[in-house]
Amino acid sequence: MRLKRPALAAAVVAALSVGATTALAAPASAAPNTTPQKVCGSAYKTVNSAPVGSLGTVYLTYNSSNGENCVVTIRKNPGTVVDMSTWIHVPDTGDAAEDYGRFSSYAGPAYVYGRSHCVDWGGHIRNVYVQVSGSNCATLKENRVTFTR
Repeated sequence: MRLKRPALAAAVVAALSVGATTALAAPASAAPNTTPQKVCGSAYKTVNSAPVGSLGTVYLTYNSSNGENCVVTIRKNPGTVVDMSTWIHVPDTGDAAEDYGRFSSYAGPAYVYGRSHCVDWGGHIRNVYVQVSGSNCATLKENRVTFTR
């Protein structure tokens, strides 16, 4: 089933809202100076990022040797566990990955095969959500949305 962007955005927001409050996951350890490469792997290069308000950043990375994208949400100031998420979706294939829970430093990694495909991705920290759709699609302009719940 292929979803149109407004439907996908609504589904993502609903999933983030439910998943962020109901997921029971072990907290990631506080890791000052965490980088996307420390979380995803050294072969993953950052290709895009989006701020999560002033709380942190969601990073989209890519490994050219295996064609995988990895996304991770990293807090600016690690500490007490808070609700966090990271997610990625490949509209062309329907492949998706996510990580929701209460974490002290970062959410993720979440991996999908993305070679030659546009990707939608995002995450949240506390009550600030960011989603990027139509990302890394050559001439297609991506759409970024940040909101507070």
